[in-house]
Amino acid sequence: MDNRMMENFFRLLKKEMFYAQEYKYKTLDELIKEIDDYIKYYSYDRIKVKLKGLTPFQFRLQSLNN
Repeated sequence: MDNRMMENFFRLLKKEMFYAQEYKYKTLDELIKEIDDYIKYYSYDRIKVKLKGLTPFQFRLQSLNN
């Protein structure tokens, strides 16, 4: 089984919101909230060139409608 997609996601999450930024999160609850917000951004707001300029959510909706 290939875990490449999840490994890429976690690598990007750590790179964009954690490495050299650990000081931002005073509590575990703050970190959990930021991770939750990042996941929502990653799925619903982040535009991907590979997905023809759509967000992952928009791309899935488009795929379902075709």
